[in-house]
Amino acid sequence: MSNIGPLEIVGLLLLALLLFGAKRLPEIGRSLGSGMREFKDSVTGEKEETTTTAVRSELPPPAPAPTPAEQPTSADSERETESVS
Repeated sequence: MSNIGPLEIVGLLLLALLLFGAKRLPEIGRSLGSGMREFKDSVTGEKEETTTTAVRSELPPPAPAPTPAEQPTSADSERETESVS
């Protein structure tokens, strides 16, 4: 079995970009980094107090989807075009 080359790494990065989107990747990277750091500290038994506070960027909640009653129908759009004309 061969080693992973640069082409495979680029392919995996593109796949991750398509699956998670550009806005989510930095957040995922931060959470993976902090998780690995906590794991390393728990294995080695080190308790390091950090003086810096972690800045956590959270995405705003998604806008609620319109209910079927709120969505315009084709008849409504026809009435709007008639009233504009």
